[in-house]
Amino acid sequence: MKNLNPKSVTWVLSLCTCAVITACGGSDSPAINAPSLQVLSSKPEFVSGGDALIDIALPPVHETLSAKLNGADVSALFKVDPLRPGHLLGRLTGLSTGDNTLTVNVGGPDSKLVLTNYPISGPILSGPQISPYNCQTEAFLLPDGTLLGKASDVKCSVSTKVQYLYQSTAGGALKPLPSTTSLPGDVATTTTTAGATVPFVVRVETGSMNRGIYQNAILHDPTKDAAPSPTTPPKGWNRKLIAVHGTGCAGGWYIQGAAMGVSPYTGTNLKRLGEGYAVFTNTLNHPTNSCNATVAGETTMMGKEHFIETFGVPTYTVSVGTSGGAYTSLQVGDAFPGLFDGVYIDATFPDALAIAMSAMDGKLLNRYLTGNNNSAITDAQMVKVSGHKSARAWYDLAVQSGRTDPVSGRTETIPVAGSFGGAYAAGLFNAAVPASQRWNASTNPTGARATVFDVNRNVFGVDASGYGLRPFDNVGVQYGLAQLNDGTLSKDQFLDLNEKIGGYDRDGNYTSSRTIGDAGAIARAYQSGLMLGGNGGLASIPVFDTSNFYDEDNFYHYQWFHFAVRERLRKVNGDVSNHVMWRGGVSFADLFGVVTPGRTERAAVSAKSSADGWAAFVQWIDAYTADTSTKTQKDKVIVNKPAQAVDGCFTQSTTPQFLAETQTPATSGAAGSCNAIYPTWTYPRAQAGASIAADKLKCQLKPIQTKDYNVTFTTAEMARLSAIFAGGVCDWSKNGVGQSSMVPYASFGPSPVNLVFDVTKP
Repeated sequence: MKNLNPKSVTWVLSLCTCAVITACGGSDSPAINAPSLQVLSSKPEFVSGGDALIDIALPPVHETLSAKLNGADVSALFKVDPLRPGHLLGRLTGLSTGDNTLTVNVGGPDSKLVLTNYPISGPILSGPQISPYNCQTEAFLLPDGTLLGKASDVKCSVSTKVQYLYQSTAGGALKPLPSTTSLPGDVATTTTTAGATVPFVVRVETGSMNRGIYQNAILHDPTKDAAPSPTTPPKGWNRKLIAVHGTGCAGGWYIQGAAMGVSPYTGTNLKRLGEGYAVFTNTLNHPTNSCNATVAGETTMMGKEHFIETFGVPTYTVSVGTSGGAYTSLQVGDAFPGLFDGVYIDATFPDALAIAMSAMDGKLLNRYLTGNNNSAITDAQMVKVSGHKSARAWYDLAVQSGRTDPVSGRTETIPVAGSFGGAYAAGLFNAAVPASQRWNASTNPTGARATVFDVNRNVFGVDASGYGLRPFDNVGVQYGLAQLNDGTLSKDQFLDLNEKIGGYDRDGNYTSSRTIGDAGAIARAYQSGLMLGGNGGLASIPVFDTSNFYDEDNFYHYQWFHFAVRERLRKVNGDVSNHVMWRGGVSFADLFGVVTPGRTERAAVSAKSSADGWAAFVQWIDAYTADTSTKTQKDKVIVNKPAQAVDGCFTQSTTPQFLAETQTPATSGAAGSCNAIYPTWTYPRAQAGASIAADKLKCQLKPIQTKDYNVTFTTAEMARLSAIFAGGVCDWSKNGVGQSSMVPYASFGPSPVNLVFDVTKP
């Protein structure tokens, strides 16, 4: 939902359409109109947990309020909104599963609002919940060092726990608050961005939601503040909310998660809490627990709803994330418009598919080089075909294809020496998944399969065996086309590579023929936003992308992924004026403790980028969300963009300087100071003619045309080329097969609203 600015005099009733009927009084009495109703905590069709925060806007003339929920009087639940005269706030509780009707009048005609409620255990729109599923509440550590305890049911439900921590005047990590009736003598104070000076005491709430474990954290002094509610929010809250996401993906299936990906009350988030921000997250917002962006979006929607019902409506909500948290921020922000008012990301990928698809191409290239190489292609030549800077960079991405391979224990020839990305890991499971649950083609063919396709089966669909369908397709891809045209590959090398490149079957085994992706899975990857589209929420909110990590040799977090996001936004929205990119930061060698030249300078760049980037981002969000004009949201974002929120990079120095310069994907030989410092390489399909957007899962085909080649094929060579590409070659100038816009709030069941696909139906 679109956040409301409590200080604003005007607002948009965007979440529901209420029939407002005007009552006609006599000539000597003023008319009493029907009140306007709005759900503040969620969309009315996506209520969860039996609760909803409702706003009643009273007409100028009104009498006593009468509010009934499913016929029962709930008038006493509504209180005067302290921030908006003429409005009442009420948290409805006890909603039944399914449709509930709220009827309100103030002496005139009724206003009615239907709220469709779903259990707090989910699902709402992510489809049938994945099975098997392993609860981990007994291993989850609470803020005071105790464990959350045993789940009460198969939905991993637990009792909600609220604990208090405080910052000592001695600094360091937060400490458990000894008492909620008096503060310890060493409690520190903090001054928030709103100017409030309060004890640095943090309320942490932990509970279960959507089968995950949620937490929210906020400044709250239990010794003086009223119990939190939408009408009595904590004095230390600056009315701003941050959603945080974890990292990774491989192994992120069939578990609840025994820990958050990012704690809401340590590290950078501790600093944000001291500034007055509130923070919320869930174990299912950590891709290493759940590599499923649809579930992550649904969970975020439910988590924000619960936060609003507990504390009130934030002025705005932003999302932050690194790596897997970056693509989760982007995908949730796009597919669930209105949940976020901005995203602040680093180590960026557009989505998990971008990693998996490119890695599968990279592994095919490695397989050819080490097993089918009859044309004497060298390592150096294949590096060029891969698009990467070095063999190490190519291998590190190819290794990530393990997340697409269900065969546990399978080995590959991909070198790992010197790699921070680790060895190839097929069929990777978290240790919490019992061996008896794991798929094996011979001994347990109905078991759980450890792939990004199977964990997203509700979107991709399943085959007759119940295995997740696959959107990977390499029909018509001319691997090494750029290298043929620039002379790096001979004609025979190009033909032999494309003749023998092959593909994969549904179990990740190599095939001599190329892979034909499932048409339905491909179409739904776009509709769901699993392939980031950019046409949803991201079209009209600030997207602030910092590198923070720059390493084109290791760990597959390469610059081209950042530019893939930008190019997708440009293609669907016509411009990228709401997207800012900063480059520069530490390498992965630095993170792994390897001492290399320039380490101190890179650390300085990372620190300055993080501090200055957040400051510019927050200034931007503050400015545009305070704009009460009639401009469109996109126009507000652009008009209120601060001067420092521009593209650029940092010099490598202990005192880094910011170079304002439009960022482009280019190698060091291209013009521009930033490209000289931070060059960018690409990926295999870019060398085959695809764009940096990497947004076509399956290309449309065109007839072979001699003008596309800088070489002249003999009659025999042309016959060979025609046999390799019997159906034609990729036409990258056209949209991909099945490529379409993302469907906002796409449903895969049980909600019938925006229903795209139901995996349970033929």
